[in-house]
Amino acid sequence: MSARALMNEIRQCTLCREALPLPPRPVLQAEAGARILIAAQAPGKLAHDSGKPFDDPSGDRLRRWLGVDREAFYNPALFALVPMGFCYPGTGKSGDLPPRPECAPQWRAQLLAQLTQVELTLVIGQYAQAWHLPGSDRTLTQRVARWREFWPELVPLPHPSGRNNRWLKINPWFEAEVIPALQARVKALTTGAF
Repeated sequence: MSARALMNEIRQCTLCREALPLPPRPVLQAEAGARILIAAQAPGKLAHDSGKPFDDPSGDRLRRWLGVDREAFYNPALFALVPMGFCYPGTGKSGDLPPRPECAPQWRAQLLAQLTQVELTLVIGQYAQAWHLPGSDRTLTQRVARWREFWPELVPLPHPSGRNNRWLKINPWFEAEVIPALQARVKALTTGAF
């Protein structure tokens, strides 16, 4: 199945309809030629409403971290935006609920197999890190602190949500060390790519 056909099938998915607070609306972006994969958690309510991944303040922060504007970020030839769960899972006591568990086993392996040009994978948050860095019993902070071990093909990141402002404050090394290296790598992969 081609990447385009698979994306069309994913966009029609209703696998976890009964468990969702809103009608299913898979929110992702992917083309076979994407150079950078962003593997995140699940779309938030604003992304669900707009149909665009990271179309919210956390996306603004993520784009700043990457050193790219909205036009580059939403260019599917550059960035594949593939969360662990494609639909908004709802809200719990401390923020959005985890990605629905049905989504990744159904779609993830076959979609990632289509992304043959990816040179950098950004793994955002604990659920994406559990999938992309299996067997790691470390905390998110420990995985992110070990970013050089995965460099330059993969970078574990905290979620860019405002809920992580405290994490960013107590881990200033992240913005001092990781972000400049990440911006340089993204620039190298996106400048003159076409």
